[in-house]
Amino acid sequence: MTYPSPRSSRRRVVALGAVAALAAAIAIPLSASAATAEEGDLAGSDLYLNPWSTTLEAAQSLTGQARADAQLLGSIPSADWFTSGTPAEVEAAVDAVVDAADAKGKMPVLVAYNLPFRDCAQYSAGGALGTAEYKAWIDGFAAGIGDRAATVILEPDGLGIIPHYTTLDGNLEWCQPAEVPAATAASDRYTQLNHAVDALGALASTSVYLDGTGASWLNVGEITDRLLKGGVQRADGFFLNASNYQFTANSTYFGTWISSCIAYVTEVNPGDYGSCGNQYWNGGPATDWQGGAMSQYGEWSSGNADPTLNTAGVDSRYASILGGVEPTTKFVIDTSRNGLGPWQYPAGVYPAHEDWCNPPDRGLGLRPSTETGTPLVDAYLWIKVPGESDGKCFRGTEGPLDPERGMEDPAAGQWFVEQARELIALANPPIAALDCHVEWDADASGDGFAAKIRTSAPGSLEFAFPDGQVVRKATRGTFAQDGATVTVTANARPGNAPNALLQVTGAVTEPWQFHLNGKACTS
Repeated sequence: MTYPSPRSSRRRVVALGAVAALAAAIAIPLSASAATAEEGDLAGSDLYLNPWSTTLEAAQSLTGQARADAQLLGSIPSADWFTSGTPAEVEAAVDAVVDAADAKGKMPVLVAYNLPFRDCAQYSAGGALGTAEYKAWIDGFAAGIGDRAATVILEPDGLGIIPHYTTLDGNLEWCQPAEVPAATAASDRYTQLNHAVDALGALASTSVYLDGTGASWLNVGEITDRLLKGGVQRADGFFLNASNYQFTANSTYFGTWISSCIAYVTEVNPGDYGSCGNQYWNGGPATDWQGGAMSQYGEWSSGNADPTLNTAGVDSRYASILGGVEPTTKFVIDTSRNGLGPWQYPAGVYPAHEDWCNPPDRGLGLRPSTETGTPLVDAYLWIKVPGESDGKCFRGTEGPLDPERGMEDPAAGQWFVEQARELIALANPPIAALDCHVEWDADASGDGFAAKIRTSAPGSLEFAFPDGQVVRKATRGTFAQDGATVTVTANARPGNAPNALLQVTGAVTEPWQFHLNGKACTS
C-alpha cells in the first residue's frame, strides 16, 4: 500500500455473537462515567486550563468579535506546546505549567514537539539538531515535570513522517531530505522516541502517548509496526487525529483496530501485520469478504448501509483472529477541529488540495473530556490549539495567497482570526458565547497600581496575576490570594461605580481572563 503524504497530497467464518461483542466494545456513547483516576492517570482526571495560554495571549492584541472569540476558546483546556529551547529552558517552561496545574490539582496536557527534522522541514520545520541534543532536551522536559501529574503528547507526526522510511510493503516514503543520512534516519528516529518514552515513562505520575497518525493516513498494520518500534508497550498508549479533522467515530474505530492489531501481532501471531484489517479494504467474515476502501467523508459504524462507511467486515476480522485475546492499548483523540469532519475539497481545482492545511468551514468538535464512556479511549483532547494556523497554505500554487480562502494565511502557530470565527460558528456540538463581562481599569500608583473592577453581575471573581503581583487591600468587597490566583467579591454597585477596588503591589498588568461565579468572561 502506498500511503498519501499528509504534507503534500493530504495527506474465515466467525460466529455472529463475536461480531456483535466486538461492535459493542467499540460503541461510542458521548457521556458516561469513567473510573476514578489513579494518581497520574489521564482518564478520569480534571484537565488544567492555563490562564497564560497562547490563545489568551493572542486575545490581548485583538478587539471586538475577534477578542471575544479568542477569550471563548481560551476558556476551554487546550494542550501546551513545547517546541524549542535548551534543556534548561524547556525544563523551566514545563515546570511553570506543571507547577501551576499541580497547585490546582489539575492535569496539564503537554506536547513535546522537537524531534530532529520534524515535519520533514515543511510548515512546522525545526527541532533539535541531532539525537544527542534531542535526548538532552527530553531529559530537561522530564526534569520539568518531576513527580507531579502530567500527560505528554509525544511528537505529533513523529511516527507518521520519518525521513527515508520504507514501509512494510517495501515502499520508500516521500520524505527524503538530503541533509539526513538515509541509512540511519529511521533507526535514529526510533532511538529518539524510545529514549523519550523511557525518560518520561520513568516519572511517577506522567502519562505518555505516541503518534498513531489518523484514520485517513497510515493503514492499521503499518502504524502498529511503527508504534511497537517506537515503544508503545512501555507508554500509556497513542494519540490520533492531532491537528486534523477526522470524525471522532472514525478515529474510535481506527484506534480500536490499532489496539486490536497490537494485541494480535504481539500475543497471537507475532509479526503478522498483514492479517490486521484496515480502513483501506473493509472486507471480512461479516461481509462475505466483500469490501473496498472506506470513505473519510462520513461517520463509520457497524452495519452502515453505505458500504464505504461500514465497519462490520473489519470488526469481524479482528473478532476472528483475536479469539479470547482482548485489546488493551489505550488512546486519545484530538477533537479540537473535527466537529464537521474533513473538508471534501473540490476535485481538479488545485494542483495540491492540502486538505489538512487550514481547510475552510470546519467546526470545533467534542469539548475536552477524560470521561469518554469508551474503555479504550482515555480522553478527548484539544491537542491542536483551535484558532492557530496550520501554515501558509498555497495548495500547489505559487502563493502568497491561499487560493481557497482568497487571503494569505498566517504562519504556522500564529492566530488565525477568520478560522477561529469559523470554528466557533460551525461547532458541533454548538458552543455558546461567553455571557459575562469584566472591565479592568488600572492606574500606576507608587510601587504598584490601583485597579477598578466592573463586572456584569455581582459575585465571586477569580483571575491570575502573571508577574508576582500582590493585592494589599480591597476597599470594596473582600479578597483572597493564593499564589498567583486572586479571588475578589464583586458587590453590586449603583450606576457605573466599580464593583471592587484593589490596591496592588507590582507591575501594572491586566489578567488575561476572568471567571465570574465560575464562568469565563470577556474583558
